[in-house]
Amino acid sequence: MTTPTPAGRVTDPHDARHVPLTRAQRLAQDAAEAAEVRAYQTHPDVVALRVERVRTQVDRICWAGICLGLAFTMTNVQAFASAGSAAWSLPWLAAWLLDPTVSLVLLAILRAEQVTARYQVHTGPWVRVAKWFTLTATYVMNTWASYADGSLSRIVLHSVPPLVVFVAAEAVTDLRDKLTEAVLVAFTDAVHRAGSAVHERHPATGPNRRTSFAEYLSVARQAWTPGVVITPAWVRQVTGCSRGLSSRLAAALHAEIPTGGAGAGSGDGR
Repeated sequence: MTTPTPAGRVTDPHDARHVPLTRAQRLAQDAAEAAEVRAYQTHPDVVALRVERVRTQVDRICWAGICLGLAFTMTNVQAFASAGSAAWSLPWLAAWLLDPTVSLVLLAILRAEQVTARYQVHTGPWVRVAKWFTLTATYVMNTWASYADGSLSRIVLHSVPPLVVFVAAEAVTDLRDKLTEAVLVAFTDAVHRAGSAVHERHPATGPNRRTSFAEYLSVARQAWTPGVVITPAWVRQVTGCSRGLSSRLAAALHAEIPTGGAGAGSGDGR
């Protein structure tokens, strides 16, 4: 008996030979499917892609906050630099250039750290000095008038944006470094698990013992399940053999299980 699905497809609780599956067989198929999904979810490339998406979100949010904070300080810095000059006079107009000068240098440093943190390359002490100097200069010019007037509320008001920019500039560098480290840890863990799985399937009896063709073929035979297309790429994945040997193993396994590897054989299946 078949059951139509919303997509118009028909499901049949039978295998390819139209033999009803037992509950245990259905659970075994579900377990195999779950294992395959988990294998892809924990694959280093998939993990790296997810981290890259998170990294992009973090960068965009932090950059938005930093730019908004620097924009907020612009008018106060201009008022500090103009020092009571007449509006639209030359000193008054020139005062508007001070804040962008400092902010552009700071943004250039943060943009460079965005790239160096991605590859975990540490910058020299002058980079940190320049970043702290620009942030301190922005804070002092933004709060000078408030400290001079002794207004506690204005001091707090004009201190928050520069301090947020300062903290965000420091935190975003560490976050990028840790996100890169997360990719490396995921890759190392995946390689370790793959090596352990291959070693469990065909452990060597000596330090210099090479795995034989028959042992590789036995591992591939045990790993094959109905519906899996036998290709050299799949053989390399389950056995860890070399690229040159995988084609021979795929052909040998395909000859043993002709119904399980349609379309496989001599192709590389990359």
